[in-house]
Amino acid sequence: MKALAALILLVQLPIHQAVTAAPPAPLGCDDPESEAAAEFAVNYINGHSHHGYKFALNRIDNIRVLSQGLNNDIIFLELDLLETTCHILSPTPLANCTVRSFTQHAVEGDCDVKLQKRDGKLSVLASKCHSHADSSEDVLQLCPDCPLLASLNTTDVLTTVTAALNDHNSKTAHAYLRLLEIGRARIQYHPVHSVSVEFAVAATNCSAEEAKNNVEACQLLPDDQSNFGFCTATRVTRPSEDLRVDCQLYGHQVPTLDTPFPSAPGVTYSQPGQDTSAGLVPSAAQGFTNHNLRLSHNNPVASESSSSEFPTSVLSAKSVAKRAVAEVAQHDKVPRPVGFVPPPPPPCPGKVRHFKI
Repeated sequence: MKALAALILLVQLPIHQAVTAAPPAPLGCDDPESEAAAEFAVNYINGHSHHGYKFALNRIDNIRVLSQGLNNDIIFLELDLLETTCHILSPTPLANCTVRSFTQHAVEGDCDVKLQKRDGKLSVLASKCHSHADSSEDVLQLCPDCPLLASLNTTDVLTTVTAALNDHNSKTAHAYLRLLEIGRARIQYHPVHSVSVEFAVAATNCSAEEAKNNVEACQLLPDDQSNFGFCTATRVTRPSEDLRVDCQLYGHQVPTLDTPFPSAPGVTYSQPGQDTSAGLVPSAAQGFTNHNLRLSHNNPVASESSSSEFPTSVLSAKSVAKRAVAEVAQHDKVPRPVGFVPPPPPPCPGKVRHFKI
């Protein structure tokens, strides 16, 4: 009898194990768990970028999950992002940052992020991104008179930034400001010739008055006193000359576990003796119209295709989605029988939150 009972237990054990080892249902790109992982990834990307602006999530292109055991998953995300008006040094929460409109010559970011979710806690293992401006043709087709992004180191742009910063420092009674980097620039040729620029600045240990006597002695404040800011300026050269400048300092930001000093990582700025064209690090922006996320996020391990976790024989979710779309299209080409119910939409890509470039 005991032998029979033991035999029954042995037979039931593999069945029990097979049930508990069943893989979870695949996540869709718009599932709450996917959106939570994407939000975490976007915050990581913004917190570890060294140049330019914060990016907001536009769409989850794809998500893959590989179980590593109980309460331990590896997650691969493919994300579409859009540039906001908040510089990475700005303390403004991302939720309050405005996504640049299409007519402002939008910039899109594409990111692959590899995360781990262990016991319900997310962490980023690797990130790989690149960002690019929308094509000029697309912008002009919708808005023929809209100014387009200009290279950040053109003469017009550098002249405007220099004039704007000098104008501000000559009129303020507060700290003398130094340029950290030029964020973006647009040039309009008709009906007036104007150059609009945005640039990040930092307060020095000199007042503007003290800087008049010995500007070389003015140094950026140390991390525990740092005060970063942001300026916008527009210079009109034809038919008449005009310069308008607005600079705002953020105030010293007290670091926390979630928000370290803005200068770490922060913007990489020029050091004395470097020839960096108005504060720009040559590798960061010269000849380009926008700061590329690739400079801060370029780990190939972040891509599912470059990872050892997934065997190459496994069909990707994106391939499944494409096949589902093709099947739906094929159904649309033939007469549908009575009671026909089309298959559900593919789980990926997800919804577009702003607009598609």
